[in-house]
Amino acid sequence: MRPRIAVTLGDPRGIGPEVVARALDTPVDAEVTILGADDQVGAVRADHHIGLGTWGLGSGENLPASPGPSRMVRAGRIAGHAIERAAALAMAGEVDAIVTGPVHKHALHQAGFPWPGHTEWLAELAGGVDVAMMLASERLRVVLVTTHVALRDVPSLVTQERVLRAGRITQRALREWFGVAEPRLAVCALNPHAGEGGLFGDEEERVLRPAAKALGAVGPLPADTVFVRAMRGEFDAVLAPYHDVGMTAIKVASFGSAVNVTLGLPFPRTSPDHGTALDIAGTGRADPASMRAAIELAVQLARKAVLSPSSSPPPSS
Repeated sequence: MRPRIAVTLGDPRGIGPEVVARALDTPVDAEVTILGADDQVGAVRADHHIGLGTWGLGSGENLPASPGPSRMVRAGRIAGHAIERAAALAMAGEVDAIVTGPVHKHALHQAGFPWPGHTEWLAELAGGVDVAMMLASERLRVVLVTTHVALRDVPSLVTQERVLRAGRITQRALREWFGVAEPRLAVCALNPHAGEGGLFGDEEERVLRPAAKALGAVGPLPADTVFVRAMRGEFDAVLAPYHDVGMTAIKVASFGSAVNVTLGLPFPRTSPDHGTALDIAGTGRADPASMRAAIELAVQLARKAVLSPSSSPPPSS
């Protein structure tokens, strides 16, 4: 049975519609459903097209990078409704995985969708499950312990419970989705030099080391070495304490080919590792490589979901 995937085009003002179309110029071994603006979905090679409102300006050519409030709200509504519809299809078992195009968070907020990002929103749409954000490439997998929060709030949010939750979700996903029988995890330190024995902070000894031990993981290891060791093959994934340390590592290692994967959902979800790039939409300069990688990984994970339909989200403990 061919896996079934749903692909959202993202913000209709951005590069999502064009990179999806170019990524699917070469067919994939899956049944593909495209969701987006009525006048953009038809330009994409797919088995099914679901229009969710007319954008009115085609692929975004000649559209200002900073449109007025009404256009922003309209763009946010189309992008948001596509996400909700794709998640509903997955929850109903009508597709096996979803791929989400890049969205503009401010536009979503203006349109009444208050979530800080896809990860948190999809967790709610799936019934309030515990999830984790993974950035994956051929060279490196990074899972974020905290995601879209201010840096000043990170130390108080990096708790043993949160690290353990992210680690257990990661271990289960590596086994069930990625086929890693015995996952090898490393925990990235929060402070410089892993705290230097408490000189630069106590989170490593107080929080991260006990959590790593409970997971059977290595660490905490300093950020300036742990990702290099992972790329050399020592670890299957690294748990990063905050957004930018993990995102920077994956983008330096694999910019343009990395994929965002939401772990813990009852269905696989992937997305490219870039944003809407409103400034180059419609110019033909957008690189579809990351979107193609996201689609190919979704097909791969969906195939596993089809073969193992009993898979369920990991426990929250």
